[in-house]
Amino acid sequence: MSLGELAGIAGLGAFHGINPAMGWLFAVALGLQERSRAAVVGALGPIAAGHAVSIALTVAVVEGLEATVSPSAVRIVGAAALVTFAVWKLVKQRHPRWVGFRIGPLELAFWSFLMATAHGAGLMLFPFLVGTGHTAADVGVGAGAADGALAVAVHTAAMVAMAGAVALLVFETVGVGILRSAWLNVDRLWAGALLVGAAATLLA
Repeated sequence: MSLGELAGIAGLGAFHGINPAMGWLFAVALGLQERSRAAVVGALGPIAAGHAVSIALTVAVVEGLEATVSPSAVRIVGAAALVTFAVWKLVKQRHPRWVGFRIGPLELAFWSFLMATAHGAGLMLFPFLVGTGHTAADVGVGAGAADGALAVAVHTAAMVAMAGAVALLVFETVGVGILRSAWLNVDRLWAGALLVGAAATLLA
């Protein structure tokens, strides 16, 4: 996997970290409930774990497809999945309720997994996973698995770094106002990114 591909994967991780649906808003809510910066930071671990599992499942699916079908078929399947999620995000207007309850680390990790999966976060990696020009047969199962693990690690690290920075900034400067009076709706931007990812997957 090239440095350019890793940079793109990290960039997507940072983009996911900015999105409040991926967890930073929940971390702020928990920090405000506990009135503690440590609670904000403590929430990032479970959020990252759930996100990483969701991404890893997508990577595993791509690796499995590449081992059994042609690269063009993988691109078509990936692009179709991205378009489906994009349309769903444009049609669906409801937003989750973030505050008013307490959950433990395991519940938070599971919630993060569900949010990342429901938003098609892992699907955005399709252009990078199928754009290398190599199938599993070409590079071997071990090499493919290593690339997949590296992609998950780089993406998750960038995501949690960005989410943590935003969460701490909001916690320290904006505070409860953003939770009571505003929802940062990035659904249309997210849907647009999914559509761009679909095009990039087909052209990879």
